[in-house]
This record gives sequence, structure tokens and C-alpha cells, in this order.
Amino acid sequence: MMKNIFFLLFLFPLFIKAQETSGSTVFWENLQKHCGKAYEGKIIAGAEKNDGFSGEKLIMHIRSCEKKEIKIPFHVGENRSRTWVLSKRENNLLLLKHDHRNPDGSEEEITQYGGFSTNSGNKNMQIFPADQETSDMLAPAFANVWWITLDDTSFTYNLRRIGSDRLFTVKFDLSKEVQTPPAPWGSKD
Repeated sequence: MMKNIFFLLFLFPLFIKAQETSGSTVFWENLQKHCGKAYEGKIIAGAEKNDGFSGEKLIMHIRSCEKKEIKIPFHVGENRSRTWVLSKRENNLLLLKHDHRNPDGSEEEITQYGGFSTNSGNKNMQIFPADQETSDMLAPAFANVWWITLDDTSFTYNLRRIGSDRLFTVKFDLSKEVQTPPAPWGSKD
């Protein structure tokens, strides 16, 4: 009987609080712990000869962490054109956009594509099906689904085009920080 009372008085409120924290909130908080750090990655799926990625040094830099936005430049060799932008929206749902820039900082023709999470996901994975803006910009991309996984040792960025063989995954080792790369193209600092 005493054990039941202990549970009700002390542990049950903790259990309820744990249930109130969404997966996307925990994911966001865990990602922010890496703010300012850079990590090297490797392609683990979808590498093709002359694809612009294979054989290049792949670095992600969790460069900017604001309350509602995290910017992660993705450097491919000397190419600093790509930044993944995660934004926190209503109901703790997340938005992933791909900000692509030319060396002079201007936007590339194809940029700002991505998608919204349709639910809060979980603390280790967030999924982003292509949004309408992406579909309007790149018709075949209507079937794109991006997802990011995050745990204590790794971060993966993934792209799958549903209905095709297209799959791309790059995995970053979070156990080994690397030197912070230069600012991405288009950065104001």
C-alpha cells in the first residue's frame, strides 16, 4: 500500500511531465547541445561516382542556435553553398529548409526547399515530407522525404524519393569534433 501511495504522490507527476515533453522538443534540445561544434561525416548510402560528394571532405557545423531556428552549414570540400535550416513552428512541429547560395552569397536558382514534420516525431528522429512550395519548385521532389536522426554518437541526414531508388545518407560522428570551417556562402559574418 505504501509503495502505491509513494508512486502516486511522487513518481506519477514526473511520469506525467515526461509524457508532456514532445519528441521534437527533446530532439531540438539535444541538437542545441552541439551548437558551435563541427563534425566530419561520410556517405553511407547513395554515393555515386562524380556525384559531387564522393571523395570530398564532408563537414557539418551547428553554427547558429536560436530559440526557434538552428542553422547547420554542410560543407562539401571547398563548396560552402549548403545550409540546413531547422525552424520550430506551432505545436513544436519542425520545418527543414535547404538554403543554397552562390559564392557571392546570392541565392541559387533552386533553394529554400524542404518540408514540415507532420507530427512531433521522437527524440532521435524527425521526418520531413516535401511541402507544397518544394513540389511547386521541383515537380519530382513532391515525393521527397528527408529525415534526421540524432543520438549520443551520430547525426544522420537522409533523403529518400518515394517510388524510386533514390536514397542519400550522410552520417556524422558526434564523438569527434573537428575544426570549425569557414562561414557558409551568404553568411553575414
